[in-house]
Amino acid sequence: MSAPKIKKRVEELRKEIERHSYLYYVLDRPEISDQQYDLLYRELEKLEQEHPELITPDSPTQRVGQTPQSELKKVERALPMLSLSNVFSVEEFTEFDERVRRELARNEVETEKVEYVCEPKYDGLAIELTYRDGHFILGTTRGDGLVGEDVTVNLRTVNSIPLKLQGKNFPKLLEVRGEVYLPRKDFEKLNEDRASAGDPLFANPRNAAAGSLRQLDPKITAERPLAFYCYGVGRLEGASLPKTHLKTLDALAEWGLRVNKKYSHLAESAKEVTRHYEKLEAQRNDLPYELDGMVVKVDRLDWQRLLGEKSRDPRWATAWKFPAQEEVTKLKAIDVQVGRTGVITPVARLEPVHVGGVTVENATLHNEDQIKQKDVRIGDYVIIRRAGEVIPEVVASLPQRRTGHEKKFEMPKKCPSCGSHLVREEEEVALRCDNAACPAQVKARLYHFISRHAMDVDGLGEKTAEQLMDKELVKDPSDLYHLKYEQIISLERMAEKSTQNLLDSIEKSKKTTLERFLFALGIRHVGEHVAQVIASHYGDIHKIMDATAEQLEEIHEVGPEVAKSLSEFFLGKANRKLVERLLEAGVRPAAPARAKDQSLAGKTFVLTGGLEKFSRDQAKKEIEDRGGRVSSSVSKKTDYVVVGTDAGSKLDKAKELKVPTLDEKAFVALLEKGP
Repeated sequence: MSAPKIKKRVEELRKEIERHSYLYYVLDRPEISDQQYDLLYRELEKLEQEHPELITPDSPTQRVGQTPQSELKKVERALPMLSLSNVFSVEEFTEFDERVRRELARNEVETEKVEYVCEPKYDGLAIELTYRDGHFILGTTRGDGLVGEDVTVNLRTVNSIPLKLQGKNFPKLLEVRGEVYLPRKDFEKLNEDRASAGDPLFANPRNAAAGSLRQLDPKITAERPLAFYCYGVGRLEGASLPKTHLKTLDALAEWGLRVNKKYSHLAESAKEVTRHYEKLEAQRNDLPYELDGMVVKVDRLDWQRLLGEKSRDPRWATAWKFPAQEEVTKLKAIDVQVGRTGVITPVARLEPVHVGGVTVENATLHNEDQIKQKDVRIGDYVIIRRAGEVIPEVVASLPQRRTGHEKKFEMPKKCPSCGSHLVREEEEVALRCDNAACPAQVKARLYHFISRHAMDVDGLGEKTAEQLMDKELVKDPSDLYHLKYEQIISLERMAEKSTQNLLDSIEKSKKTTLERFLFALGIRHVGEHVAQVIASHYGDIHKIMDATAEQLEEIHEVGPEVAKSLSEFFLGKANRKLVERLLEAGVRPAAPARAKDQSLAGKTFVLTGGLEKFSRDQAKKEIEDRGGRVSSSVSKKTDYVVVGTDAGSKLDKAKELKVPTLDEKAFVALLEKGP
C-alpha cells in the first residue's frame, strides 16, 4: 500500500474501533464478536508499529502508557468537587425537601412542585475528567475536593472513558465528574485470581477500584476491568448546558460519555422520590455494581445555582443512604485506645465478619456507659452494623447465646500508655488521660498533624512515624523539619528514593494555609470548618494565639465550647512554644485570600435572581473575599443590588430607593476591576 492509503486505512480502523468500543463499553450494545474486534485492533497495532509516525495520543492502541510513574502528582482544581450531605430515613429526606422549598421561597421563587432526579450512588471512586477541544487531557481523583491526584495515564486504560468526544457540538473545555468502579462479577474474579496466586484479597469493590486507579504502573491498572459512569459537570467553556440536570445527562451521552439513564429517574414529588428509593433498594443486590444509596438532586440548574452550597456540600442535593447492613460475630476481646485529646475509647476485637462488602475485625464501643447499657461482655456474640464509610459499631449483644464463660469488661483506672490516672470531666461520658506528654497522645497528634487534610506530609505513614518516635528522632511535630537524610534511611523499609521523597514532602509541607495549620495542631473541638472560619477572621496565627475566649466567641459559627478550647490551648506555654518552633523551622501558614484583596471593603451588596456563572454562595464568597458584605434585604445603606434572572421584589425595592443595580456582566467587571 502507498503511504496515503496506509494513512487512510489507519484512520478508518481508528474510527471503526472507537465506534465498536463505544457500542460495547458505553451503550452495552455490541455489533461484532470479540474475535472480530481483536482482528481490527491487531491490524491497527501492526500498521502503527510499521509506521510509528502515524501514532497519535488518542489512538485506541495508546490507552496503556509504557513507563511507570514515580509518584502521583497533586492537582488543584478551579471548581471544588463537593461531598454530599446524607439522609437515612423518610423523615430526614422530607426535612431536606422542606429546606429546599424554604430556601427557594426565600429567594422569591414560586414553587408548586420541585422535581428531583434520583440516581444510583455508586460505591466507587469519584473522579474528574478534563476534555479540551474534545480530547481527554487530564484525570484526577476527588482528593479533598480542591486538590486531587493526577491519574490521567491510569484513567486512559478504562475503556468506558472516551479519549475523544463525539459529534461536533461538544464544548471547547469540559470537566466531567463521575465514578470509577469495579463491577461485582469482575471483583469476584479478581479476588479468585489473587487467591490462586497467593496474594491478599481486596476487602470490597471500592478498595479494589481505588487501589487499581492509584497504581504507579498503568499496566497494572489496565489489567483491572474498571468501569465508569459520569453524573455531572464542573467547568464548561464554548457551550452552554441545558436547563435541567436530566437533560445535561442527555448532552453528556451525545458527546460520547457513559451515563446511567436506565436508573436515572425524574421524580415529580418527594413521595415519588421515596417510592423510587424503595424500588432501588429492593434491586440493589441484583445490580451489576455495588450501591450504598441513592443521590437526589434538584433537576432545574437555575434552582441549583440559587440554592448554592454550604461549606462542604450543596444545598440542592443529598445522598439517601441505604439501611446499615448488620451481621453477627463473636467478640474476642476489648482493648482501649488513647486519642490525640486523651479520650479513652474501647474497641471491640472481633472474629472477622463480612458486613456490607467489607471484612470487619474491629468495631467501636464508643464509651464505658454504652458498654454497660448494651450489656456487652467479652466472649459474647454481638450484632455489628456498618453504614457506608461510618466506622463499624457494636449494636447489641445476644445474651441468649451465652455459655457462662463470658466476662464483664471494666475500663482501666490508669492510662494504658503512660500510667496516669484517668479522669471524667463534668458532663462528659468519656474517660480522659490528662497527661499531654502521654506517648499515645503524642503519637496520635503526630498522625493527625501529617494527615492529608492537615499538613499533608505525603509518604509519611503511621508505621514510619512510629519508628521516628520510638527512636526519639521526633518528639513533637516541629522535629520533622529537622530530620536528616541519614536518620530517615536508617529506618526499616526506607530506601534512597523513598527517603529523598519523604524529605521533599516534608519541605513541601512548609508552604501551607493558615486554616490547615490551625487544624493540624489538633486542638479539641477545632475541625476543618471551624479552623477555616477562624483563619478567615484573623488572617494571622499570632492574632489567633492572643485572642481571648470572649473575642473568639464573637465570631459567627464559633460557640463558647470552641472558644474556650482554643483559648485554653494557646494559654498553654508548651503549645505556644510548639507553634514558635514550627514557624522557626520554616513553616509558613498563608493567610486566606480575603486578607489581601480589600477592593470592596465597606460595600454592602444584595443578591436577587439567578446568575449564570455563580451560585448564590459563590457570588457571596467573591464579595466577601474582597472585603465586602452581603445582606439579605435592600435598604438605603445598600451600595449595590446584583440582579440575575427571575429577580423578585428586591429589584423593585432597589428602584424605589434608587440603589445602583448590576447585571451579571457588570458584577463580573466590578469583581475584576473594583468600584
